[in-house]
Amino acid sequence: MAVAMLRGAAAAAARRWGPVAGRGKAVGTRGCHGVARRREWVPPAGRDSGIVAYNSRSRSKEPLVLATEGVATCSYVKFDIIRRIMTRFFGIEVIMVMGITDIDDKIIKRANEMNISPLALARIYEEDFKQDMAALKVLPPTVYMRVTDNIPQIISFIKTIIDSGQAYATSQGNVYFDVKSWGKRYGVLTTIHPDTQDEAVDTDKRHSKDFALWKAAKPQELSWTSPWGKGRPGWHIECSTISSAVFGKQLDIHTGGIDLAFPHHENEIAQCEVYHQCEQWGNYFLHSGHLHVKGSQEKMSKSLKNYITIKDFLKKFSSDQFRMFCLRSRYSSVEFSDESMDDAKHLLQAISSFIRDANAYIKGQLVCDPVREDILWERLANTKVTVKAAFADDFDTSRAVAAIMDLIHHGNRQLKAVTKDAGSPRSSVVYGTIISYIEGFFNALGMSFGERQVAVGGDNSAVLSNVLDELVRFRTKVRHYALALPEEAAEAVPMEGATGAKGPKEEQKEKRQQLMRERKPLLEACDSLRGDLAAFGIHIKDRAAVSTWEMVEGGQAKQQTEEKS
Repeated sequence: MAVAMLRGAAAAAARRWGPVAGRGKAVGTRGCHGVARRREWVPPAGRDSGIVAYNSRSRSKEPLVLATEGVATCSYVKFDIIRRIMTRFFGIEVIMVMGITDIDDKIIKRANEMNISPLALARIYEEDFKQDMAALKVLPPTVYMRVTDNIPQIISFIKTIIDSGQAYATSQGNVYFDVKSWGKRYGVLTTIHPDTQDEAVDTDKRHSKDFALWKAAKPQELSWTSPWGKGRPGWHIECSTISSAVFGKQLDIHTGGIDLAFPHHENEIAQCEVYHQCEQWGNYFLHSGHLHVKGSQEKMSKSLKNYITIKDFLKKFSSDQFRMFCLRSRYSSVEFSDESMDDAKHLLQAISSFIRDANAYIKGQLVCDPVREDILWERLANTKVTVKAAFADDFDTSRAVAAIMDLIHHGNRQLKAVTKDAGSPRSSVVYGTIISYIEGFFNALGMSFGERQVAVGGDNSAVLSNVLDELVRFRTKVRHYALALPEEAAEAVPMEGATGAKGPKEEQKEKRQQLMRERKPLLEACDSLRGDLAAFGIHIKDRAAVSTWEMVEGGQAKQQTEEKS
């Protein structure tokens, strides 16, 4: 079993990545046996997944080969999408384990300011994190593992590294990893070498590049008893210990933000390769880019005060809009702006509109000219091939979405409404298949469209939906009455022997004009209601015999079709 180990929710108010692990069907495994002093990446043995991904460890795209035990990836929205791609499009079953750092310097400092215990504050952060992830439709992990529940394992892990000669304890009760002792093996993900000139060291470290495995307790600070005195774990050792405790030596994929490549991931590699005495811990490292504000080189972060909380963000945009925004860019580079979010919103509306019209065509509510089915079948087949190829090329979601939009474009070209039905058979099957594929595509990536979509907001949304159903149904009846002529007006016949009277055609015309004048206010009221509702994001579309409505609220679309009156 493999794992991708990163910092958990509570470590920084639920802002860092959590570890994820998975299982795939592999034909072989590459074990951790023997220590070789080398930095070169070694292609693992196992099953080729059919995916090529950029590997920070080799600094190039590599075929993604999975060991027998499985595959690992990491979750927040960008990596949640990757996890879903691997599961739904490549048949790799993913099992996720998330490590939660529930004790660190920031938590201790904030807890002291709030006069509560660090663990109580960590639980608040953890629950807040879980709620945010659920709101973003991020798949939950199979299991959470807190650092404070694994202190004995962490102490044992540190002792093994000390016994191997790659760590040392100081008289002050700290334990450091001896980077110089690891030689050229340090610097797998970066160009930093331990034998370069040291800076001045004003601590109990031997060298400036050494990093803490165990931190001696400060006065009135939460601590645990260890062979080196009371203290608590360092940052990097937590992730290495939890991943090893759950999954042992095998790690297929490790993911996270590019800012974690050094020092966090670099130090994890050093710790685990010492502990397991293996030449390559972590076959693949996938790193996502920072979320940048458009036009700025600065990343979006709390420390720079240029961030927005998830809860505040979801007041303005929907989770589907943000997920579409993520799909439109590569996971290694993300640039945020209101324009990019508006682009995502418009794409969602275009997709919903196509699904709505295609469903109306299938039901006979939208009359069109004969459809060239052969063209649509060919486009659908080509789209499936393009999507699979895009996902296999370093999870290129932007190219995959572009292929879907091209399919929608060609589907829309043949859904042009005509006024008269020529009696030609409808091509319901091809449009039904296209709808099914598009809805399945986005559903697999954590989004929903069309009539199957569940509106956000629970019971209140269900009540609103029913109210709108009745309102549009009543409006449809009023509109049909205003547009209809009584049968007797249409079937008037001349009276025998009548003289000086108007002919039947003139009488019928006057009758129609009179009815139109009388009923014009009803049609104006219907149009006024449609305009007023549109201002609130509720759009009514009148067809020949039915009316449909769509509610666009923060990117969430709910569409219903009224019964023929």
